[in-house]
Amino acid sequence: MTSVRRSNREAEPVRPTAEDAVAAAGSELIGGPAGRRALLGTSWWTPVRIIALVAIGMFALGMVQKVPCYNGGWFYSATAQYTHACYSDIPHLYAGRGFAENVVPYFHRIPGAADGMDYLEYPVLTGLFMEVASRLTPHSGSLQHQEQIYWMVNAGMLMVCAVVIAVCVSRTHRRRPWDALLVALAPALALTATVNWDLFAVALTSAGILMWSRSRPLAAGVLLGLATAAKFYPVLLLGALLVLCLRAGRLRAFGTALGGALAAWLVVNVPVMISSRGGLHLREGWLAFYTFSRDRPVDFGSLWLVVSQRTGDPLDNVNTYATLLMLLACAGIAALVLCAPRRPRLAQIAFLLVAAFVITNKVYSPQYVLWLIPLAALARPRWRDFLVWQACEVMYFLGIWMYLAYTGSGDKHRGLPPEGYQLAVIVHVLGTLYLCALVLRDVLMPERDVVRRDGSDDPSGGVLDRAPDAFVLGEARRAAAYEGTARVEWGVRPE
Repeated sequence: MTSVRRSNREAEPVRPTAEDAVAAAGSELIGGPAGRRALLGTSWWTPVRIIALVAIGMFALGMVQKVPCYNGGWFYSATAQYTHACYSDIPHLYAGRGFAENVVPYFHRIPGAADGMDYLEYPVLTGLFMEVASRLTPHSGSLQHQEQIYWMVNAGMLMVCAVVIAVCVSRTHRRRPWDALLVALAPALALTATVNWDLFAVALTSAGILMWSRSRPLAAGVLLGLATAAKFYPVLLLGALLVLCLRAGRLRAFGTALGGALAAWLVVNVPVMISSRGGLHLREGWLAFYTFSRDRPVDFGSLWLVVSQRTGDPLDNVNTYATLLMLLACAGIAALVLCAPRRPRLAQIAFLLVAAFVITNKVYSPQYVLWLIPLAALARPRWRDFLVWQACEVMYFLGIWMYLAYTGSGDKHRGLPPEGYQLAVIVHVLGTLYLCALVLRDVLMPERDVVRRDGSDDPSGGVLDRAPDAFVLGEARRAAAYEGTARVEWGVRPE
């Protein structure tokens, strides 16, 4: 009877209000923490459904925040969309990338693009997302009306993506479904969800992590390949899987995921990539994303911009500098995986890799925070730390629009001057580094890891979960030698 009770207790979801002071204080808004005898998840109101509804509600609030722009800020004023912090690429690119004229992305040249873009500068799967939304938009009435409807159609599709992200995070750690409230209630998600199309790639990435946690490496690889066909950053998760599988001796599972990712990426890209006119060669429209990314100068949100503005140096070699720094960060994270006293969790390494990319990149658009939100919720599910980071991101979100208002208002200089914007960039970087430092501490001191406190290993690890070590270095090797085995023992379950 005792063992039955223990197994039932171990199967119960972890309640954040029982272990997180901030979550407990916040729950007072809805009646306080759940009681010890509360039967949660026994009715229609399961954690996943509640989280999905919260995500929809927050997304709707984000849409409301864009109302000043929807009603005119996108169309009638040079700076209103910035002073109201409601800018979005979506309505502007409807005409700017030829969707209003039924231009097929990658195959047709954009006629008379004001910014000199001859082809759509987004990866193929994101271009398909944009094209589907265009096909669902009535091409009648004024251009302003079409752009408004196009934004609404995209918002509806992106809302589905937001719900998928929240549900996937809720299901990834089986015993911690409520951690997905960090995603659903994230202020930065509500503010940036409809700035661009990044939520689509984030949804595919979150689904890929969920499939990996269910020990389905092929499905995980296919989803990560599709995500990489929508945005470049998900390829970093394959790097995380490589070093983790190397330590655990699960390279076959990694090979399966890598093969699935490569096949999915090729299936999506090859029909657009290859042109047979005048002999086989890479299509110019397909190359637009890669040439734009390569040739793009130092841009908004990056530390490189702060350096450039402070020194007056345009940093023409920024690609080299950024690449070298990212490679150094990747090498350091790989060493961390192989030397840590216990194998890090997948979410921790994925978060560190994507955060390193965000910090070292030559541009940081405000919606890039969406890449990190689900990874942060899985890597460090603590409300205080998550909200500190989110506060920094909200400050940056406001800072970039106020800076654009300043630069767009001529001699009036209404908004945030360059020095203020540089401070906003530094605040964003420091907030991200703060969360990275906490994740790094959890890796080096696993007893501090919130997820492992109940004796869990890696709930999102799939085939890695509770796997013995096969290849370790440094401290991990010495610990294995001391124990007389290559196995690293995992967390001690509390009495």
